[in-house]
Amino acid sequence: MNERLKSVFDDGIIHACINEKKKTSQHNAKKIEIKPFKKNNEIMYQFIEYIGKQVFHTNCQKNEACQKAQELLENDFNQMVVYGVKCDRHITQYNRLKIKITKCHDTSENAEKMSELSHNGKKNYIIPDGEPCDFLIELGVMNAQGKVLAAKYDKFRQINKYLETVAACVDKLKSDKPLRIVDFGCGKAYLTFALYHYIVNVRGLKTVMTGLDLKDDVIKFCNKTAQNLGYDMLKFENGDIRSFKNDEDIDMVITLHACDTATDEAIVQAISWNTKIILTVPCCQHELFSMIDNKSMELMTKHGIIKERLSSLITDSIRGALLEACGYSVQISEFISMEHTPKNILIKAEKKHSKSLSAYKKYREFADMWHVSPYLEKRLDEIGALSSFKEN
Repeated sequence: MNERLKSVFDDGIIHACINEKKKTSQHNAKKIEIKPFKKNNEIMYQFIEYIGKQVFHTNCQKNEACQKAQELLENDFNQMVVYGVKCDRHITQYNRLKIKITKCHDTSENAEKMSELSHNGKKNYIIPDGEPCDFLIELGVMNAQGKVLAAKYDKFRQINKYLETVAACVDKLKSDKPLRIVDFGCGKAYLTFALYHYIVNVRGLKTVMTGLDLKDDVIKFCNKTAQNLGYDMLKFENGDIRSFKNDEDIDMVITLHACDTATDEAIVQAISWNTKIILTVPCCQHELFSMIDNKSMELMTKHGIIKERLSSLITDSIRGALLEACGYSVQISEFISMEHTPKNILIKAEKKHSKSLSAYKKYREFADMWHVSPYLEKRLDEIGALSSFKEN
């Protein structure tokens, strides 16, 4: 490792840009930016590569970042402009043997910026504001310079919140084969595009994704957008959840704001495929409203608005219990809704073990207490997912 270049990183970098490609370069990027960010009390460095209309991100620790910058200067680029904590620097390397570092004016004000970074004063989004992101530009969330439009900032934050939730799931899905993901009821597919971008462009993993929706115009729009972005392994199809046919192993099933029992259909499909990860944000749970009958809870059930909320909570509790019975580890948490509605419960299920009779018994006791026969149980019965419990 070049010690002079290492000292540049040791002094602290606010922002750097590597550009001016060598004639012999085989690198696809026209320029590469380097930005520090804080992760678990450690300063990391993100390399942002601009290749055509796409932007790719790689995160490195300091020594790895320094080595990567050195190799880029030796093999592919002539210069690196560094805006540093102590001073700015202009670094050139026109051959593999000699590196030249020229100090520019002092920048003591940059120390303040580094201090802000160290204390995490600014939110470090997975997709940062101020950096062009192809799908956000195409969908009208960002302008061409990477600035998030004021009217779209809530959506921008929600997309990043979603990716934070999904990131841990992707870690558990890494494999030598391309990941296969189905998004039921994708709508205009902001989150579908976001997930594809994150897995392929940010994480560098291969994936095959399918988005499903009932609206012809939405499917045409999404397929055209995917084509414009060069998202070759992202396809959208018209159809309903129950009739969707699949012969492949599915790693992840997503359903966001599918109305009423459409959420249950997605869960049934996922369980029938033995899907590893299920993410669902339910919406409009009407099914149990008229079924609930529990005399000891009359103070809640006699008020329509309270009974409606209660029935939603019971429905999602039942979904979690039946998933556990089918061998999934379940977490239920808050999710920021894309539609700005109170329907913001996220059910995250990960296939962990074989079926659980004890979980089924707890479900049965709970359902009997409320005198309900939920649609999800009926559908799971139809595909044989609960047959072993009925025999006991």
